[in-house]
Amino acid sequence: MDILKFLTAGSVDDGKSTLIGRLLYDSESILQDQLEALQASNRKNDDGTIDLAILTDGLKAEREQGITIDVAYKYFQTEKRKFIIADTPGHIQYTRNMVTGASNADLAIILIDARKGVIEQTIRHSYLVSLLALQHVVVAVNKMDMVDYSEEVFNNIVKDYQAMAAKLNLNEVSYIPVSALKGDNIVHESVNMIWYQGKSLLDHLETVPVAIDDSTDHARMPIQWIIRPQTEELHDYRGYAGRVASGSFKVNDAITVLPSGFSSTISKIEFFDQEPAEASAGMSVTVHLADEIDISRGDTLVNAKYLPTVSQLIEADLCWMDTKPMDASLTYLIQHNSKTTRCKISDVLHKVNINTLDKVSAESFNLNDIGRVVIKTADPLAFDLYQENKANGGAILIDSRTNLTVGALMFRANAD
Repeated sequence: MDILKFLTAGSVDDGKSTLIGRLLYDSESILQDQLEALQASNRKNDDGTIDLAILTDGLKAEREQGITIDVAYKYFQTEKRKFIIADTPGHIQYTRNMVTGASNADLAIILIDARKGVIEQTIRHSYLVSLLALQHVVVAVNKMDMVDYSEEVFNNIVKDYQAMAAKLNLNEVSYIPVSALKGDNIVHESVNMIWYQGKSLLDHLETVPVAIDDSTDHARMPIQWIIRPQTEELHDYRGYAGRVASGSFKVNDAITVLPSGFSSTISKIEFFDQEPAEASAGMSVTVHLADEIDISRGDTLVNAKYLPTVSQLIEADLCWMDTKPMDASLTYLIQHNSKTTRCKISDVLHKVNINTLDKVSAESFNLNDIGRVVIKTADPLAFDLYQENKANGGAILIDSRTNLTVGALMFRANAD
């Protein structure tokens, strides 16, 4: 059974937490103790029904303010698929939290209040989804019950969003009119919107294709550990352990080790006590090579026919996540898969106003700022462009003084 990882994004009071709560409640994915706590809660909607947002508003501050602050993860499954939900904050001051939640998602549900339509926050959330190259987008036009389930209101919002989606190169976009409060088109088809002939939200989530890149084009395996026991029993054993980040490797494949450029072929793959003929993305394996070559932690095995870029000068989009401003005079650490090396921000190309999408000049970044920079690294990195291979096209920026993450990077070009 495959897994769909998706996030919800929307403005404050658009109903993200209620939508997730309704999805879990109507699909009967709530544990008995959760159901009892839900029924015992004092939080009720205006019509006296249970406030389903309680299921995801886990922090005390969230319950007090009625907003989402941190990323809340929920897990459930149906007969067709398993799901991991990231309920991400909508407020601009929590942009870094949304970027974190979206970084590993396959699909984004963007909520729009039917009374308000496409607003600045909608543009911001859609820009972040585009920035992080999510494959699928669902625009859930919520609170349709508060506009008398109007088809005209829905169609106008769809038209407005389509114009914006074209500018952001969002191609796989679906539109569903819903009422999270009443349950229309969440799990069950709505009897109040017979003019809508599409799928319910759950039906769409169960059937949307999840692309798995098992080709050799993007076969990438960062090395995490060299296994060399040198015992009497395993005197000649030399294995290279790591997790296949993308694509797949097969026995007898020609590989190249980067950044050194050494070449060899795969003689054996070990997966626990098995020896499979192929290792695909997500598998943690030990690879044996036909030649004894110099490989260290942080090197990357790639298919010899499809090489990534190797460079020390990289153009990247940066989301700044620290309360302290970015300081171009400082030396930071960059962690790209299992490779960590020193780096500096050699140039700030621009900053993006994520409410209007305008590019503005800047010398530094503050908390939640996003823009384009050029990174100069001490050691060469073997990377793909983020839009082509997310698994090998991103990195995190670390403050070398505190070892805390201060930024997320999406590689866009070789700046050499």
